[in-house]
Amino acid sequence: MTTDELVNLHGVTVLRCTPDGPALDGERAALDLIGDAMGRGADVVAVPAERVAEEFFRLRSGVAGAVMQKFVNYRVRLAVVGDVSRHLDESTALRDFVRETNQGGHVWIVADDDELGERLRPAG
Repeated sequence: MTTDELVNLHGVTVLRCTPDGPALDGERAALDLIGDAMGRGADVVAVPAERVAEEFFRLRSGVAGAVMQKFVNYRVRLAVVGDVSRHLDESTALRDFVRETNQGGHVWIVADDDELGERLRPAG
């Protein structure tokens, strides 16, 4: 297993998680990532989509809401990075949820590191 790494994107410290780490599957996993991020001085946690549990993408499970609430409460931003098109194709509600979530400044679901970088780029 490789180690999560700190990177700087446009002056923002990002904890870039590896694909082979523990699944982001609930509040405990969210708190572990938040603790790691805070301990290392990261403002954003970037989790590869393949590391996010299937339940996260099934809104009825409540996992996405619980995970996102932890990140908001601790003021650490979360980015799910990667291809989630399969999940979006299966659920209109999820498509709407992602669109709405991506309009905010705290949790994003983005296609790749370039899109994350654009979101972190200072305005102006």
